[in-house]
Amino acid sequence: MMQNVHLAPETDEDDLYSGYNDYNPIYDIEELENDAAFQQAVRTSHGRRPPITAKISSTAVTRPIATGYGSKTSLASSIGRPMTGAIQDGVTRPMTAVRAAGFTKAALRGSAFDPLSQSRGPASPLEAKKKDSPEEKIKQLEKEVNELVEESCIANSCGDLKLALEKAKDAGRKERVLVRQREQVTTPENINLDLTYSVLFNLASQYSVNEMYAEALNTYQVIVKNKMFSNAGILKMNMGNIYLKQRNYSKAIKFYRMALDQVPSVNKQMRIKIMQNIGVTFIQADREKMKKAFQKLITVPLEIDEDKYISPSDDPHTNLVTEAIKNDHLRQMERERKAMAEKYIMTSAKLIAPVIETSFAAGYDWCVEVVKASQYVELANDLEINKAVTYLRQKDYNQAVEILKVLEKKDNRVKSAAATNLSALYYMGKDFAQASSYADIAVNSDRYNPAALTNKGNTVFANGDYEKAAEFYKEALRNDSSCTEALYNIGLTYEKLNRLDEALDCFLKLHAILRNSAEVLYQIANIYELMENPSQAIEWLMQVVSVIPTDPQVLSKLGELYDREGDKSQAFQYYYESYRYFPCNIEVIEWLGAYYIDTQFWEKAIQYFERASLIQPTQVKWQLMVASCFRRSGNYQKALDTYKDTHRKFPENVECLRFLVRLCTDLGLKDAQEYARKLKRLEKMKEIREQRIKSGRDGSGGSRGKREGSASGDSGQNYSASSKGERLSARLRALPGTNEPYESSSNKEIDASYVDPLGPQIERPKTAAKKRIDEDDFADEELGDDLLPE
Repeated sequence: MMQNVHLAPETDEDDLYSGYNDYNPIYDIEELENDAAFQQAVRTSHGRRPPITAKISSTAVTRPIATGYGSKTSLASSIGRPMTGAIQDGVTRPMTAVRAAGFTKAALRGSAFDPLSQSRGPASPLEAKKKDSPEEKIKQLEKEVNELVEESCIANSCGDLKLALEKAKDAGRKERVLVRQREQVTTPENINLDLTYSVLFNLASQYSVNEMYAEALNTYQVIVKNKMFSNAGILKMNMGNIYLKQRNYSKAIKFYRMALDQVPSVNKQMRIKIMQNIGVTFIQADREKMKKAFQKLITVPLEIDEDKYISPSDDPHTNLVTEAIKNDHLRQMERERKAMAEKYIMTSAKLIAPVIETSFAAGYDWCVEVVKASQYVELANDLEINKAVTYLRQKDYNQAVEILKVLEKKDNRVKSAAATNLSALYYMGKDFAQASSYADIAVNSDRYNPAALTNKGNTVFANGDYEKAAEFYKEALRNDSSCTEALYNIGLTYEKLNRLDEALDCFLKLHAILRNSAEVLYQIANIYELMENPSQAIEWLMQVVSVIPTDPQVLSKLGELYDREGDKSQAFQYYYESYRYFPCNIEVIEWLGAYYIDTQFWEKAIQYFERASLIQPTQVKWQLMVASCFRRSGNYQKALDTYKDTHRKFPENVECLRFLVRLCTDLGLKDAQEYARKLKRLEKMKEIREQRIKSGRDGSGGSRGKREGSASGDSGQNYSASSKGERLSARLRALPGTNEPYESSSNKEIDASYVDPLGPQIERPKTAAKKRIDEDDFADEELGDDLLPE
């Protein structure tokens, strides 16, 4: 035991940190260059160290190791394991860090370092594919099938349906050949189902668009019945579409419902579309039911013998009997029954014609053909007139005129109705000569036709013969007291003749019939205004506003009336409402600008005059008024800029130059002299022009030196002209003269005038068809009946 105990020498007693600088020489890298074994390992491949030739008697290689006492001792393996690369019993142990145990060094001894194996030479060439192999033939055939499907789809998108179908058929034939070849080479499980599905689906689609519905259904059946195709049940919707085109509505609904069952609930959009198709199919099925019901309706027998009312001979006794039974109760009952049957047939035709076919014209044609083959042949012409009226509602006047001209050659009753509508059409087109001609034809064909008499009165009214027009209107009312067009037009005629009391009576009677007619209410208000009763006019205009609260013309008319009464606040309210609904009425804009100038709100007036300058950019007065408002508000720089901009747009305007000279002089700008020279030159040119005009006259005419669009302050000049000469009491201050200060205001007045809101259209007589042609004025279901004589 004591042999392993070492006593520290006395000389080291005081050195407590001795031995800490000693290290194991195995970690010494400075001596690696002199280490022959290490250098040999580096030069060999991957550091494989050659075997050590020296025999080591012990189980470990020992190296001297420095101890803490400064002596070097041999360090042996504690477990007796030989070191890597050592030779033991004649066998070289491999280096475990480089290659696995059991690999001998002998095969690689003496080989050079070649980690990329470049010494082996180039790789052998790839084996060439055999073009005649079955696999290559199958791949090439698949490629051709895909190309044919793509070409078919492209041809379809380009509109070449025939070529698309041919390509789809070629793809189907080649796909069947491909399936047979694949079955010979591989198992059936390796068949390309996606390719088969795409080929069949494209073929079915091309059959469908080419209207080969039987072939399309057969192809879809092949896809649907094949259980190997997943989600193929959705194609039943396409089959339902084909049955819908074939008008097989029961099968279409059946397949739609089967497709709906195949679609999962998460796919909501698809389910909604399928349910929409089901609804459309039910509607289509109802169309067929409508047709069948209409055909049954016209086959109902009336059991009326018309021949018994015609005397077959000259026998006086028989004639007396015939005359006696012509108006008896039985005959009246038969007439009522026939009128009721005709009414039902006409009403049914009006209802179903727009929906039983793709267009209302085709629907009417079908109804006409069916009626012609029944006992109600005379109703076919009435249906043709209804068809023309429908064209009128749709603003297709050419088609309407074409149909009516054909009907004009029929019997008197149909001829009168067709000529009446033609007269109304030409009247609305302001072709009064043609309108009068067709009105004469209508009246001559049926003197008791109130619509024809009304149209004749309209043509006379347009020529200014109001007394004669009133006679035609009165005759129309004698034939039919419920003819509202004649009553309305006779009221306008009395108004033109200044027979205001009679005109008011006509419009009040018409108001009792048409309680909510805005036109009638407005005419009553207009009559009261002409009778100088503004309070009653305002009251009736308020009723018009209750019917159409957003009419800007009626609102501006109310503002005018309140302004006449001196109620500025109410006038401003209605003028502002009119401006809000229609901000392009120049009279309303002008009044609002004048109102703000009168109340000295210059900044608010500016926005209205700026809008007026946008509406009428060629009128210099609006730019001058904007500059005047800037000047009156004290913003002289902005006023100067506005005047300069106005001068660039209107370089010959004298008023603009005068204000530029004045402003530039007061502001001490150098531009004053330049503008003064321009002003002097313009005034001289104006004087020369006036002299030339005076010299060219014979001395009787007055001077016309005023320039259009000028905003000069001459008394009596107006911003706008009015047909009625009505003036607003709100005064718009004129621009001050050149010698007046900026703050002062001239007493010169520029009045704003007003134009009748509904204009000349209100005074235009109604045609017999106008009331029914206007949209939403009256009930549509009465349109055709009033155009035909009773």
